[in-house]
Order: sequence, then C-alpha cells, then structure tokens
Amino acid sequence: MTTVGLSAWGAYAPRLRLQRKAVAAANAWIAPGLAAKSKGERAMANWDEDALTMAVEAARDALGPGDDRGGVDAVYFASSTAPFADRLNAGIVSAALALERSVSSADVTGSQRAGLTALAQALSAVKAGAATTALVAAGEHRRARAASAAELDNGDGAAAFVVSGGDTAADFLGHGALTADFVDHFRGSDAEFDYAWEERWIRDEGIIKLVPPAIRDALAAAGITGEDVTHFCFPCTFAGLAAGVAKACGIRPEAVRDNLGQVIGEAGSAHGLIMLAHALEQARPGDVILAAQFGQGAEALVFRVTERVGAARPARGVTGALADRKEETNYLKFLFFNGLVEWDKGMRAEKDNKTALTTLYRNSDMILGLVGGRCTETGVVQFPRTRISVAPNKAAVDTQEPYRFAERKAKVLTWSADYLTFAMAPPNHYGMIDFEGGGRIYLDITDVEPGEVDSGLPVRMVFRIKEVDERRGFRRYFWKATPDRSAIAAQTAQAAQAAE
Repeated sequence: MTTVGLSAWGAYAPRLRLQRKAVAAANAWIAPGLAAKSKGERAMANWDEDALTMAVEAARDALGPGDDRGGVDAVYFASSTAPFADRLNAGIVSAALALERSVSSADVTGSQRAGLTALAQALSAVKAGAATTALVAAGEHRRARAASAAELDNGDGAAAFVVSGGDTAADFLGHGALTADFVDHFRGSDAEFDYAWEERWIRDEGIIKLVPPAIRDALAAAGITGEDVTHFCFPCTFAGLAAGVAKACGIRPEAVRDNLGQVIGEAGSAHGLIMLAHALEQARPGDVILAAQFGQGAEALVFRVTERVGAARPARGVTGALADRKEETNYLKFLFFNGLVEWDKGMRAEKDNKTALTTLYRNSDMILGLVGGRCTETGVVQFPRTRISVAPNKAAVDTQEPYRFAERKAKVLTWSADYLTFAMAPPNHYGMIDFEGGGRIYLDITDVEPGEVDSGLPVRMVFRIKEVDERRGFRRYFWKATPDRSAIAAQTAQAAQAAE
C-alpha cells in the first residue's frame, strides 16, 4: 500500500470551562503571581470524566453515529494520565465502542508526545499492511497542585483519528522523530503530581534544540520545505516559542496556529492531536499540515489535505466542542472534582464499591458497550439482554441478537433529582430513558443543572465513570444520559419558526 492517511477525526472537550480569573482570585492571598495567567478559561473535566472516557467520546465523534465499525482492526490509546497502570486501557476503549475482539490494541504513554507517537505507529502499521483501519484515541486529565501555574496552564481534552489507506481526507507525507532523555518534568510511579524543572532550561536547551531536527527530518521525508507548510501545529505554553521553532525550520509566521490555550488549556499528550484536528476542520484541499510535539525528544508528522476533507469533517469536532461550553467560576468545585481537598462525604457515601470482575467480564458488551438485545422473531428490544425475550405475547428463548443502544436517539421518560443520596455533584439526577426504536434503561443523567431535566428532554448517551472503588483503586465505567443540546436547539428553532 503506497498511500495512507487520515480518513476521519473527532475531538472532545468537557463542557465545563473553569475561568482562570476565579482561580487567580481564590489564590491571590498565597500566590499573587497567578494573576499573570488569569486570562481565558481551561476545559475542566466533570467528576465522572477521565482520560479514557474523553478518548471514547472523541473516538465516537471520529467514527460517526453508526454501529458498523467492523473495519477497525487496530486501536491505539495514548495518554500520560491513563486510569490504569496495569490494565489495557485501549481494551476498555475497544469495548466501549463495541469493536470486534479480533482487533489488536496498545497503550502508548510515558511522554507528552505520546499522542503523535501513537498516530505515527498507526500510520506505519497501516502502510505495512499490519492493519487495514486503525483508530488512534488520545485523552488527558492532568492533575496539578492547587495554586500552581500548571493548574492554570493545563486543560482536559481528547482527540481521535481513523487511519486507513486509499480515500483519505489527508495523505501522510512524512515523519520525523528524535529521542533524548531530556527531563523537563517527570512524575514517579508513586507520585500524584509532576515535578517541573526551570523554564529557561526547558526552552533554550530542550525545545529550541530538540524539536527542529525532528521537524526537518519530517519535511525531508515528505520532500518539501518549511515554506510549503500551510498549518503548523505545535503545543507550547511558552509565549512566542512556537513562532521561534517555526522560524528555525523555515516555516512562515502566518502558518503558526493558535494553540487553543486560552479556550481549552494545554491537554498534554492529546494536545498535538487536538490542534491537528482543529487544523483539518479549517483546512482546504492542497494545504500542508505539520504537527509536532515535544517530550523526551520530539515527534513530527506531515500531511497534505485532499478534496475529501469537507465530507470527512465530524459532526462535533474541535469547533463543536469549543461551542458547547458552560462557564464555571466555582474553584472549590474544581478542587473537589480533582481530589485536591479532603472532604466529609457523609454516612451515605459509606459503602463498598467492589466490582465483581467475573460479572464484568461475562457482561462486558452490556456494561461497557451498552449492548442489549433484539428478539429476531418479535422485534422487541430490551436491556439488559436475557435468554428469554420480554415480548409480551411471545416469551421466546434464545432468539435475541445484539442491539447497541449507545448511538440511539433517546428522551427522558421519568426522572428524579435526589438530594438525599450521596452525589459528587448534587442533586443526583437519574431516570427512565426511552429510546427511539424501542427499549428503556434506568440511567444516571450527567452534565445538568437543577431545573434543566424534564420529561421529554432529548438526551444522548455518554461513556462515564459510574463509581470509584477507592479501597482497591478500581474505576467502574458505564453509560449515562446527557442533554442532546443539538437536538434541543433544533426543537427550539422549529418552535420559533412555527410561532412566526
């Protein structure tokens, strides 16, 4: 296979956007210097989101709403904040997307350039014929000490790409890499937070000296020069440094893209892919995109945009994620959600959240993939799937075929807002969700405010943390309902037109 590239992409950013001025104001008494970083906002994960759940949402955006995903035969998950150190995180992504068990999978971690590294590995695998269609999903949920500069610089987010041969939205032109054990920051296996070194050292001896060689190698492999680059994607929290790297490589100043730091923050190993996704959403056929990222060396990839780019744009993407936002000024909520304060959860939180791993394995498609059943004789849809159909007029045995609910349109049938049970973001919203085409599931409702939920509310399914077993360090995942804001907007527009 001679031509490989990006056939689809997607992105995700949490809806909550923490206002940096609120953080700076809360810490002004102890860290007045944070006022210099008080502009803009950063994406803030809800309590039930992590690097893995965000990567799943980005992957769903890339793959589209359909259930036919049989073509994906390789999955790469990239993150430096993966929830499990010894459990295949890519396997959870695969299960959530209801991919075939025959897929190959791998976690790529250990560096801030892990996202681009995973994408390079996927491109190599497809080009070599080791995979036909590869999915790369990167997510990052970086924790930092309260009142630190990193707390303001960081942001939560994810991006995903589908790599294939033939009909692509962006053809892969060249790759360059450089590996050096340059420790700009590190986090030991038993540490909660990163330890960072001095900024001037990182800038002058690290980025300036290590990134340009990787970029030059990628340009040489692509057979082009820096002048040919239309979009230069380089995540960096140091002001003006991306322009300096571009100049050193002969890339025009106008090609340097905004790093989205004022609207999302710096999403670690996922950020290079987020910027690449954003560039694709704004690129035109013939444009050349160069994405590079620093981290114990550097990685650089070059692509040429094709005529198919318009048709391949995702329903949401980075543009949609930026638009779907809610300002958050409660700094204490951010600290609670990120486990940065120890608080009294009350007696109702005192329960054992141990997960029966045998049950999880035997029902993996139902729990992680939200796969129910459809009776082949009566057409009745149900969740959970059972050997005996719930069809009222024919309780047939062993007649059900897998039926995936995750991509189905749905609405709230009944609901409750419970202040009595323990909830990380009270009140605890939950209710009966009615699916288009049949089937009802009793689910938690997330990303909502009091008064926002009502019967008939359009919702969509999202993959989230259900509970955390703090005693054993295990996270239990399941699906939740969240308002389908695009459907709600469409209903509002229709109602306005009818009123006119």
